[in-house]
Amino acid sequence: MNAHEPGLRERKKQRTRETLSATAVELFLQRGFDQVSVAEIASAAEVSKPTLFRYFPAKEDLALHGIADHQGEAARVVRGRSGAQSPLGALRAHFHDRLDAHDPVTGLCDHPKVLAFRDLLYGTPSLLARLTHFAVEDERALAEALVETADADGTTARLAAAQVIGVHHVLARDNWQRLTGGGITDDVLRAAHADADRAYDLLGDGLAGQGL
Repeated sequence: MNAHEPGLRERKKQRTRETLSATAVELFLQRGFDQVSVAEIASAAEVSKPTLFRYFPAKEDLALHGIADHQGEAARVVRGRSGAQSPLGALRAHFHDRLDAHDPVTGLCDHPKVLAFRDLLYGTPSLLARLTHFAVEDERALAEALVETADADGTTARLAAAQVIGVHHVLARDNWQRLTGGGITDDVLRAAHADADRAYDLLGDGLAGQGL
């Protein structure tokens, strides 16, 4: 019985996190991020403010809980690639796979709530600032993975990581803007894939000879 208790507790905590975040995002979408207080979120989720802050230290964390799950994804892709794949090859293939899956992280998801969340995200300065922090952490993690698995020196790894993470953000924003005029069509998907290929071709040209 005791052997299973830590797992059960962690699952309960995860359910609580999901409930708190979902409640907060729903309120943010209805009224705007700055118009909703932490006290209102706690009340709607039927928990106390101290309990809420144990799970999420800041209001921004409540809004970005789902995005935070993608932290370090590029580094995980590089570390998990097959022996025949280069780091850039693995990242390119992964991004194309996520486009086909209409993953929100690529900006190519036309679910109404996802589009509304994107509007909220890009229209709220404090959330954009937190995204910048996420990007810095993703760059750090990816640079470490490149040093460890591709024998890149530290400076080259950091420069490459900054370019890759920057490219992903530009592609995601371009895809999101494509959807403002309508849903995902074959033409939209083809254009997103073509842009991803062009971006990775440019990355490959710039990093040629670096073993990446």
